[in-house]
Amino acid sequence: MRQSLRRKKESFTADLLVTDGRLVSVPPPSSQLDTRDKLWRLHSALLQCRSLLERAITKEEEELGGGMKGEYENQRKMVKGRLSLLLINTGELLKTADGAAVLTPSLEGLELDGPTTLFELKLWVYRIFKEVDYWTKTAITILQALPSVIDKERVRSTRSTRSTRR
Repeated sequence: MRQSLRRKKESFTADLLVTDGRLVSVPPPSSQLDTRDKLWRLHSALLQCRSLLERAITKEEEELGGGMKGEYENQRKMVKGRLSLLLINTGELLKTADGAAVLTPSLEGLELDGPTTLFELKLWVYRIFKEVDYWTKTAITILQALPSVIDKERVRSTRSTRSTRR
């Protein structure tokens, strides 16, 4: 009975999650952005996701204790590790696209204070994981489009090389 009360008390609907909008703030997407700008926007969003995730982990450990290492903690660690690898890779792609060091996006205005009650904490952590999921899927879409852009640039450079040989 106690468990069902807790479930009933802590249940929430999708409209609760959408009311606050996105946690990550980046310029809106545009089809007119070049490859470098798309990568920078993605890298900025992923960096904000990692900051939020690190803050959520710290807040969870403060509020719930960091005692037992269960499946949730292992999954959380795996998500953070993969997010960090994705950040490294997008940073390297940015360097390749631009030829310069990657500028670190500002984290100003990012919701880092977090919640005050246990339920708000759970809801906040859930929203952070949804944000990570959204930006990971966005990364897949952007990165899958990159080879076609690179191939087109190769074709252009091959054509220009051929015309100079004649």
